[in-house]
Amino acid sequence: MTEHASEVSRGERFGFGDNWRRFLSSVDESRIQQATESLRVWLGVDDLRGRRFLDAGCGSGLFSLAARRLGATVVSFDYDPASCGCTRELRTRFAGGREDDWTVSEGSVLDPSFLESLGTFDVVYSWGVLHHTGAIWRALDLVARRAGADGTLFIALYNDQGSTSRRWLAVKRAYNALPKPLRFLVLWPSFVALWGPRLAIETLQGHPGRSWREYARTSRSMSAWRDVVDWVGGLPFEVSRPEQVLELLRERGFTLLRMKTCGGGHGCNEFVFERGRR
Repeated sequence: MTEHASEVSRGERFGFGDNWRRFLSSVDESRIQQATESLRVWLGVDDLRGRRFLDAGCGSGLFSLAARRLGATVVSFDYDPASCGCTRELRTRFAGGREDDWTVSEGSVLDPSFLESLGTFDVVYSWGVLHHTGAIWRALDLVARRAGADGTLFIALYNDQGSTSRRWLAVKRAYNALPKPLRFLVLWPSFVALWGPRLAIETLQGHPGRSWREYARTSRSMSAWRDVVDWVGGLPFEVSRPEQVLELLRERGFTLLRMKTCGGGHGCNEFVFERGRR
């Protein structure tokens, strides 16, 4: 049994790859185009031709595919073997399965030797990943080193909500401690807490379910339900404040290009940095 599988069986880690596998059936050209446009806008580029793109913690592989569609040479890796399988499936379905311009491998963002073996990149992308390592600041430091001179770092990290984040950690631990057939006992009350007020208000306004239906268009082409499962189950779980992220990366020679916070709520704060710009 791999270390990843052992952690999952002990309830210490959520099986993100299994969740992503269920998401793959909804991936079509529309979702790919939305993801590609999201990446293009956030990076402020027309394309990524001639650039190396690292997807550190590739998950479903959707944004690796988006980078490939923009012309980048892509290197994808994930700690979860099932996530690597998802990424390879997308590569086969939508990119011809070519390995010379898009490689996929298993690896950890906490393994310095593995990361160094990959080289440096023009764009390092790690969206919603580093807070699931159990060592968020070490992971951020190691991943940031993969950005080359004038390289871009695009990351998203869970927002620190203080006591609310600690309560969600308890929820996540309870979810992962249960046998799979009983996890609905935690999942459904959490779904009501996350979505109930919004759906109720929209119903009263005469637009029942509007935000649920539009979620893929407004949330990086993701699935609303799969993101609920990801949020409720996601262990390890760490959080950060924007000022902590800014300080660490400023000390390592990065300049902030753009940032979007979640306004103090739950979810991710997003950052794009560039190394060396002044």
